[in-house]
Amino acid sequence: MIAIASVGALGGLCQWLAWKFKLPSILFLLTAGILVGPVFGIFNPDEFLGDLLFPIVSIFVAIILFEGGLTLKLKDIRGHGRVVRLLISIGVILTWLLIATTVHYLFDMSWSLALVFGSITVVSGPTVVKPLLRAVRPSDKVAHILHWEGILIDPVGVFLALLVFSFVVLDAPDVGFAHISIILIKLVVIGGGIGLAAGAATALVLRRYLVPDYLVNVLTLVTVVCAFVLSETLQHESGLLAVTLMGVWLANARGLHIDEILHFKEDLSVLLISSLFILLASRVDISVIPQYGWQILALLVIIQLVIRPLNAWMCTIGSGLSYSERAFIGWLSPRGIVAAAVSSVFVLRLQELEIPMAELLVPLTFSVIIGTVVFQSLTAKPLADKLGISNPEPNGVLFIGANEIAVKLATALSEHSITVMLSDSSWRNVREARQAGLPAYHGNATSGHASENLELQGIGKMVAVSANRDSNALASMHFRSEFGSSLVFTLEGTSEDEAYERFDTANRNRANPLFDASLSYGGLSKRLRNGEIKHLTIPENVDKVVTPAVTEDAEPEEENRTDASPEDNEKNLGTAEPETEKGKIATDPYNTDHEDPAIGSKIIDTVDETLSAAVDGVAGEEDEDEDVPAEPETMSEPLYNDDDLKLFAIDKDGQLYIYGAGERITLKAGWTLIVLSPNKN
Repeated sequence: MIAIASVGALGGLCQWLAWKFKLPSILFLLTAGILVGPVFGIFNPDEFLGDLLFPIVSIFVAIILFEGGLTLKLKDIRGHGRVVRLLISIGVILTWLLIATTVHYLFDMSWSLALVFGSITVVSGPTVVKPLLRAVRPSDKVAHILHWEGILIDPVGVFLALLVFSFVVLDAPDVGFAHISIILIKLVVIGGGIGLAAGAATALVLRRYLVPDYLVNVLTLVTVVCAFVLSETLQHESGLLAVTLMGVWLANARGLHIDEILHFKEDLSVLLISSLFILLASRVDISVIPQYGWQILALLVIIQLVIRPLNAWMCTIGSGLSYSERAFIGWLSPRGIVAAAVSSVFVLRLQELEIPMAELLVPLTFSVIIGTVVFQSLTAKPLADKLGISNPEPNGVLFIGANEIAVKLATALSEHSITVMLSDSSWRNVREARQAGLPAYHGNATSGHASENLELQGIGKMVAVSANRDSNALASMHFRSEFGSSLVFTLEGTSEDEAYERFDTANRNRANPLFDASLSYGGLSKRLRNGEIKHLTIPENVDKVVTPAVTEDAEPEEENRTDASPEDNEKNLGTAEPETEKGKIATDPYNTDHEDPAIGSKIIDTVDETLSAAVDGVAGEEDEDEDVPAEPETMSEPLYNDDDLKLFAIDKDGQLYIYGAGERITLKAGWTLIVLSPNKN
């Protein structure tokens, strides 16, 4: 149990480090596995799992490939251009043959094993490409091509590897070519047939709602495992093909919504990838690497500087891409989880058959993975900057709503060259926003049309200020995965006030409160009409100005708390205000739905407050440790008044901070503070 918990904890730590440093998680996972395995000898998966190692690794790989198949939609191949199609077809064949030829002559490896190694290392994969693209932010066309190449090449590469591996396994002196051809046909027919049948059956069950929603993910997972086992039982090495095709079928089935399944499988794949990499890396025999030191280095150089550039250059001929864009595509192709997992599965079988030099397959594959990931992680960003194809940091704001609030806030940000985009279903609002010189999308920002046509280049935050709180909540849910929970804001965001539980969208479906937790649509609209947006520059004689986080205990504004516009707020529609319910709760002796919090809740709240105070204290100490004057000069007049509503802060580099994320913002000299000040009459 300790070993299981340790692997899980180590995997979680590696994933967090990858997120923190914006690097592929595979880099940290492989390093951790090698350290706890062959380096320090803390963990030995063969002793820990015994005969279960091969089945567990095989099933883990099957689930990961199924999740990859779920992301493969046939229209994506048609919709993403000739370059992607060439990279995953001719490019795969070219890379396979060149790598096989290289390892054959460098390592004096048999052609059969060299072809297996080449087929394994043709794939890159989204698990390593996506983090690099997020960190580098290349031009749209380049990112578009590399992203879809990484997704589409996984099943293509696996299919190639399975065919080559099956041919090598069956290539015995007493086995004729006709027999080998029959076995390969059986592999394709059985694996393909079971995969397509399982996908069709699952789609039918889901489409007709034959199982309840809470069992959908369980049913799908069980079906994947059963399809894999059945296919492997009928024909060895056909299971991976079966689960990949099952995922592809579900991804392309009409009238079937697989978002929940895909999200579940993505979360599960993170856990499986973390565990699998640590398991596999801890089995690597690093003692053979020094024996082939210069050969491994030569292989990495040839893959990085010859094979990939040649492949990309040939596949982008006549594409209209610039030389810089073609050069960057020819630079980025890190190997990932599929190569590591498939090589580990294959080597167990090859060693059983006593294939010469089979023990070199895994160390060599892991060397290629680590080498390409490390080298490209360190060089991709500087190269993109040098080639002039990097996009700026996504610092802009998407406004949900193009009403007067959004127009005034977006105009204030535009004065500081902050990219903005407004979205509204009202043509009148969109027209007025465009007349004000602001880009605006006419339609629902969460629609399918918006996913393909709403321009989000340079956008990294969302602010929902529409008149409808439910629309704001829906947009928050939709863009939370796009921008991150900490960068999504809405009027009347999450609150612990029980008085609004029955009237408002649940907290889990809402975003961070915008500017102030108690601020409503009508309240902000009124303050904008009766106030002035000011742009204040923090003077050089001020050390720091610490502005607190949004407080959750603020009393909600009594005016204008409706989903309607300010004009509708002036009309009394007879709807009971939440404050009235709150008063009723306080005075009704028979109301037992809102009792005082239990002692357990009080303890939890106390602990939360203590921890928050401790974190703020540590942050304060870190600020004090910086090289600053001990007693900075104070201004004769305050920078802003207590009545001013703090909206945005912009640092010297143009980085935008939005008030309302629940964290302190420390203003420094040279920063710009945007506030909403009431007019003094």
